[in-house]
Amino acid sequence: MATLKVPVGPADHSQGPADAPVTLVEYGDYECSHCGHAYPIIKALQKKLGKQLRFVFRDFPLREIHPNAEVAAETAEFAATHGKFWDMHDLIFENQNSLSEQMLEELAHRLTLDRQALRDALRSGTFAERVQGDFSSGVRSGVNGTPTFFINSQRHDGDFELETLLQVIQKMIHGHK
Repeated sequence: MATLKVPVGPADHSQGPADAPVTLVEYGDYECSHCGHAYPIIKALQKKLGKQLRFVFRDFPLREIHPNAEVAAETAEFAATHGKFWDMHDLIFENQNSLSEQMLEELAHRLTLDRQALRDALRSGTFAERVQGDFSSGVRSGVNGTPTFFINSQRHDGDFELETLLQVIQKMIHGHK
């Protein structure tokens, strides 16, 4: 079974306590329909498990098949520098079917972020290295599609429906493997 090669650290975007018994890492692509399907499932898991789960999102834009994935990832990273990563992450997934640079600027505006500053950051590639870092860590961990999940550093190769993930995570919480 594949393992997470780059451990979760302070630079990661995470929700939930660092000392939660289970850490769920998603390598995701904002334009991937399967990631869009997983988005409400992860929200439901977080609601159900509360402080027992830490969720980490890492960028894995599949640029060849999703032309807006990179710009969406860089937009989320831009929002992160203003303390609004998760707000932007959620808005992008909630508007996934109409992804475009213009729509991302609208979302930034909705979060009271400066559109021109976003445009400048995208043009200059300010956040491209950060996105590439996540992508490279995924490749090193054997990620070859999205979404790919790691539960306590072990790749989850089953489906990512709510009941399946819940069962695996609850087993880990209760100390079984």
